[in-house]
Amino acid sequence: MTESVSVEDRGFTLGDGVFDTALALGGTVFARGRHVERLLAACDAIGIAVERAGIEAAIEAALTPAPSILRTTVTRGTAARGLWPASVGAPTVVVTAAPWSPALLGQKVRLVTASGRRNDLSPTATLKAIGYLDAILAAREAAQAGADDALLLNTRGRVACTTIANVFAVIGGRLVTPGLAEGCLPGIVRGLVCEIAPELGLAVEERPLAPAELGGAEAVFLSNSVRFLRPATALDGTPLADGSALIGTLMDELGRRVAAECRVALTPH
Repeated sequence: MTESVSVEDRGFTLGDGVFDTALALGGTVFARGRHVERLLAACDAIGIAVERAGIEAAIEAALTPAPSILRTTVTRGTAARGLWPASVGAPTVVVTAAPWSPALLGQKVRLVTASGRRNDLSPTATLKAIGYLDAILAAREAAQAGADDALLLNTRGRVACTTIANVFAVIGGRLVTPGLAEGCLPGIVRGLVCEIAPELGLAVEERPLAPAELGGAEAVFLSNSVRFLRPATALDGTPLADGSALIGTLMDELGRRVAAECRVALTPH
């Protein structure tokens, strides 16, 4: 793992890199294989040649028994000036750990629609690229409006994601979530929910989702790897349906998977 980052690192100067955020409990990263595979795929997509062994070693070095949020960042490293350099050195790999609390689980979220748009046509739309300014500005809008997160629409005015999460809605008894072509990230917990729901008798439909559909949905919730599932209670000041029963059922199954892999109970405080 890199102990320091050069001021000439392309991640610092140009945002030339990708990252992953995962939850570690009891010294084990939940869904570790999925996280590493997604990070490697993102590196490959932007042409960063990084070895899996290096990423795995950096993760191991950062693990402790304490519940932690692990962020793994990979950049192109240092190079001569220029947007596409003739040659580069070794990629930079940094893993940091921050404390995690079960109090983050199940927190309700009030949404506002961001004024900006997520560029679903960008080649980085489905990558966790380190250039996060669009999401940062949307998060500022949410904070200024007294909300908890911002809903990001794509260039066609359809639901993409929020600043930090994937979006799900129960509509007509089906679990609907935007497909990756809508500009959302292939979230790890998103993928798990799409696998778990049919096992619970709930059909999953990946399709374009209009913002107006959220108002009439039987439930709206968000997913990510740190907070797992969060019920959305309002959008732009209008209340959304209470889907706590369904969300609780999905969380119970996610909790069973966490316990099986990490040997730690996933229990909100």
